[in-house]
Amino acid sequence: QVQLAESGGGLVQPGGSLRLSCVSSGSRFRFNAMAWYRQTTGKEREMVASITTPGSANYAESVKGRFTVSRDPVRNTVHLQMNSLKPEDTAVYYCNANGRIDRVGPYNYWGQGIQVSVSS
Repeated sequence: QVQLAESGGGLVQPGGSLRLSCVSSGSRFRFNAMAWYRQTTGKEREMVASITTPGSANYAESVKGRFTVSRDPVRNTVHLQMNSLKPEDTAVYYCNANGRIDRVGPYNYWGQGIQVSVSS
């Protein structure tokens, strides 16, 4: 059974930085893509950053220039470096792994989520 575990969340002041990490276990294959999503109460979950191969990353407009996603495809881990944090970045952040296995079908895994709070 594939599991994703996030770490690195917490409380930080505006302008500060946090680094989220996501470690996977139970997978016998390399994920096609990994991503970070976030969600606040009453809102839909939104994609923050996604990455397939190193150097191929996409970001939400609201975090471009401030967040950087990176991954180790061999270890199926993904990180999110968050700089210049703003109060509106406060949310529960979720790690995601997705893709498709030949002759098996698509997969989409989620972590439990980790709280990030930006406040003075």
